[in-house]
Amino acid sequence: MAQKQALAEPSDPASPAAARVVPPLDPAYLERPRIASDVRVHRPSEEGQPWIIQRGTAGYFRVQPDLARLVQALDGTRDHRALVDLLGAPWTTADVAKALHTLAGARVLDDGAERPKRDRRLRFVPPLTVQFTVLRPERLLSRMSPLLARLANRGVAVAALVCALGGLLALALMAPALTAALGAPLPLAAYAGILGGVLATTAVHEFSHGALLTYYGGRPSRMGVMLFYLSPAFFCDVSDGWRLGRREQRVRVALAGIAAQAVVAGVAALSCLFLSASTLREAVLVFALASYVSGLVNLLPLVKLDGYIALMSHLDLPHLRDRSMTDGRRFLSRLLFGGRYVRELPELRWSVPYGLACLAFPLYLIGSAVALWAGLLQRIGEFGAAAVCAVLCYVGYRLWRGARRLVREARAAGAPLWRVALAGTLAAAAVAAALMLVSVPYRLSGGYVTGSDGRVELVLPTSADMGAVRAGEPVALYRAGVMTRSRSGSATVQDPHATSTTAPISAFTPVSGDLLSLPASGVRLRVDAAPADRTGAAVLDTGRRTLAVWCYDTYLAPVWRW
Repeated sequence: MAQKQALAEPSDPASPAAARVVPPLDPAYLERPRIASDVRVHRPSEEGQPWIIQRGTAGYFRVQPDLARLVQALDGTRDHRALVDLLGAPWTTADVAKALHTLAGARVLDDGAERPKRDRRLRFVPPLTVQFTVLRPERLLSRMSPLLARLANRGVAVAALVCALGGLLALALMAPALTAALGAPLPLAAYAGILGGVLATTAVHEFSHGALLTYYGGRPSRMGVMLFYLSPAFFCDVSDGWRLGRREQRVRVALAGIAAQAVVAGVAALSCLFLSASTLREAVLVFALASYVSGLVNLLPLVKLDGYIALMSHLDLPHLRDRSMTDGRRFLSRLLFGGRYVRELPELRWSVPYGLACLAFPLYLIGSAVALWAGLLQRIGEFGAAAVCAVLCYVGYRLWRGARRLVREARAAGAPLWRVALAGTLAAAAVAAALMLVSVPYRLSGGYVTGSDGRVELVLPTSADMGAVRAGEPVALYRAGVMTRSRSGSATVQDPHATSTTAPISAFTPVSGDLLSLPASGVRLRVDAAPADRTGAAVLDTGRRTLAVWCYDTYLAPVWRW
């Protein structure tokens, strides 16, 4: 389970990132302007730092001192002439009018509309993130400030580092036990304990972001849960960190959660040195490794995880990812369509490859999430299968929007229409050729069950493509664990005619015990090498199919296969 900081990156109010498409402001509100009720102006915490204009809990703008003075003067009693008199040279009425239109576009000015006192708890963040605010931790963390001050010392930091590194050494020393734990099914109670530990560690992770921000004088606005590219995750909004004067403070806030998570993982791994071989030790080993891996994933700077926020804070470049993706998109446009483009980040030589990686990585995340959840959703019925199709349709829509944006930028940069049409035709032809000519293995995943008479039966979900099952096709039998699996036997299909049956959950998931049975389709197997376990995972190899047929059979056909 991933953790993510919800961060609103500061902008210039005149930048496209700062403004949305909003109705024009009534001229009456521009004659004697006032700032909106949810707007605050923050002085720089250190000499030479920019002023910050905060709009609500999610809008932050870096501005120069002159513009900050103008915003502070907007109390609704002064017209443009009075503002010029107050601000003095070099301000003119034309400058004031231009600045006010910019501020209006950034929704900094009062437009007569009632602003919500609190932000919505449920938010959708494109392209595929849904956030739900559970807690507003500012008051709680403020009360904990004395404790935070006591913990912020070098001794605690050294102890934390020893725990984190010591845990890694403990996992290395216990490699055989760790390998066995990852490759064997565990009882349901063990998974419940691991899940509870992960949830508790995630809470510590998020509170660590907020705690360090509070220690430096900031205010975390909200914490909650979310679906991050179809994967469950947690977040802590540390947008107020942009008011911190020093970039190293913002980097520490970004990495605080990973550091806390590594300490918890280290303590868990070290405790295994004192536990005897048991299910408890296996569960703690799995939990420790999962916590370390989650911390490493959070260091990735390709999506808005902790690693990206730390990198952006270190470079002090707001919207680093978005601007790099713009450079990457423009590089592709120039390569495909021609034209002249201006780079967003010419000072960063690596912005183009970084931007291209940021464009591609979300597709990998979505593909991984679909591969992980599709089978489970399709097993629950027509609704689950339709949900998978809906997600894939949305992904296709986002890809279409991305392609349209690429073409629009190319045309705006002077790319000739004939070249755009030619590149689009070639791209469509390449996709069609891949769908029709590229063949991929088509496998059915399920489980096996050994009956009391010794016969082994292949069990598949009721949504499986039973028409693909033929006599004599090979079936690989596995012992599946929480993260790895090992080959435990082999068989072939003896009778392709399926019968309706039930199978223990241990045949479909790496859970030991037969606490629950699920409906399934059973197929008789001829065993070549008998597995030691009574139940386990099975994969039926039905040959190869073109990519188009594979996509249809895997994701579309299950909708009406029920």
